Amino acid sequence: MQTPPPARVLVVDDDPTVAEIVTGYLDRAGFAVDRAADGPTALERAAAARPDLVVLDLMLPGMDGLEVCRRLRERGPVAVIMLTARGDEDDRILGLEVGADDYVTKPFSPRELVLRVESVLRRARAHASGPPSAPPLRAAGLELDPVGRRATKDGTALALTLREFDLLSYLLRHPGKACGREELMREVWGWEFGDLSTVTVHVRRLRGKVEDDPAHPRLIRTVWGVGYRFEPVEAPGSGGGRA
Repeated sequence: MQTPPPARVLVVDDDPTVAEIVTGYLDRAGFAVDRAADGPTALERAAAARPDLVVLDLMLPGMDGLEVCRRLRERGPVAVIMLTARGDEDDRILGLEVGADDYVTKPFSPRELVLRVESVLRRARAHASGPPSAPPLRAAGLELDPVGRRATKDGTALALTLREFDLLSYLLRHPGKACGREELMREVWGWEFGDLSTVTVHVRRLRGKVEDDPAHPRLIRTVWGVGYRFEPVEAPGSGGGRA
């Protein structure tokens, strides 16, 4: 049986010390690693050899990480882990809202970063080779094809990131259930621990794509003190709720 090629990871960071350490750890973990110190170079490297995942510094000179992420996403799906130099929640939210799958705050443990890379890639590969006959999920005008990784609302295609698709899929498979943020992080992200604001941001972004009025959501409801519930049919007298 032929051994599959190693996953390609592109490390984008203008700090040579950080880039060297991250590259070294990923290389020893068995990944094929490429490096870039700025946005334009990163886009050139990604165009020349499409990476499976990009470790992307937010604070790049010139073209910042957010813009690099947007342009990468325009070219097709690619997993992104954002590095931020600050613990500023606004930075993390911006990174997640442009489609990053995860973020790591500097200073960070290189071993933790490797684990995050493995987690994101493992989930992406599981979906790519997913169940051969998984039935479509349908509710409230939404239709998800788990095999083809396609989603539509009232027949119109939805542009969902990897995590958004997984999150919506999980909610559709558990209609009417109050799903805690910890449960969603475990089942959708595959993490036993982490920043729960990651879930909140993804729900907010997902509502912007599936709700008729994201400010007054009717499908993905907030269950205060717990998390969220998918309601395919509005219950009489019930109210929405924002994340």
